[in-house]
Amino acid sequence: MGDRDDFLAWVRTELCAAELALHNGDAAPRRALWSRREPVSVLGAWRSAFGQEELDELFTSLAKQFSNCTSYRLELLVCDVVGDMAYTAALEHTSVSVDGEPRTYVLRATQVFRREDGAWRVAHRHGDTVAG
Repeated sequence: MGDRDDFLAWVRTELCAAELALHNGDAAPRRALWSRREPVSVLGAWRSAFGQEELDELFTSLAKQFSNCTSYRLELLVCDVVGDMAYTAALEHTSVSVDGEPRTYVLRATQVFRREDGAWRVAHRHGDTVAG
């Protein structure tokens, strides 16, 4: 497989599994896939974060809000890999309880990745809700 195929396999397995875990209240798998090198950032649908400390607070807060994820599906629209950088633009279709209330929503999510020590890590995420 080439770089792009390897990257897509990682997105469809590890990254999707980490997002599912977060939506079931466990932030650890998502945190493990994020870079520990600055800069890192999230421009989020609910809250933004800049730097490691804010990122950790955001992921912990989200995990406390989410539970009982009945569906998470990543609809990848485009992606590319250029050397040790990659990006995705996708729609995330999610059915989950937020603060105990069942919700179904779609987020537009653009993510930037960098390869660090041979492994893909998330460096930036922008997500916003798709107006219905």
